Amino acid sequence: MPSPDIRALWASAKAVCFDVDSTVSPDEGIDVLAAQAGVGDRVAELTRNAMGGSVLFQDALKARLDLIRPSQQLIADCLTAHPPRLTPGIGDLIAKLERRGTHVYLISGGFTHMILPLAKHLALPQGRVIANVLHFAPDGSYAGFDENAFTSRSGGKGTAIRDLKNRFGYAPLIMVGDGATDLEARPPADGFIGYGGIVVREKVKAGADWFVTDFAELVAALDAPGGSRHSTTQT
Repeated sequence: MPSPDIRALWASAKAVCFDVDSTVSPDEGIDVLAAQAGVGDRVAELTRNAMGGSVLFQDALKARLDLIRPSQQLIADCLTAHPPRLTPGIGDLIAKLERRGTHVYLISGGFTHMILPLAKHLALPQGRVIANVLHFAPDGSYAGFDENAFTSRSGGKGTAIRDLKNRFGYAPLIMVGDGATDLEARPPADGFIGYGGIVVREKVKAGADWFVTDFAELVAALDAPGGSRHSTTQT
């Protein structure tokens, strides 16, 4: 059972940052893109290593992109063939958080091109997406990625959260996700909720302040007595 402390933090959160792959979406976006490029098996193994925390994220990211070589056309074809999907219950949860004045962010080691359509479905502005940015040559071919982006390296989600707290004063701020890169973002996140509705990672489950497999549990906690306090909207 979650402690009263994490329940109180959740009920009073000024901002909640969600991981995307295997959390907001049931898919691992980079694996879907890799399958479209015909290198799915090789990239999936690198993804598992990155999510399990056995290799530096920046090394796994570069290795995967070097295999995929994602062009603008490949991304467009992938989004057409595999429209981004939302995990059951996430839309209701995010809508409830936003209605009560809690700002929601999507923080991902994935790519903005794959995540912005999800943000649109969730009625989140583009500025609430923090993810990796791909670069393209004039002919649309792959030309690298922004290596200065927060989420392009290990510890990047924590760095992004620290930046949000410094700029907007969010306190408390909660991180929700399924992977090692999400777990390591607390601190600076004030609390970490592990999500195992798609895949359960034992390291994440053991280290989480609260571990859930259904977003309905988090919705119910907001509806519970003491969980309906309206957070102050940030500018």
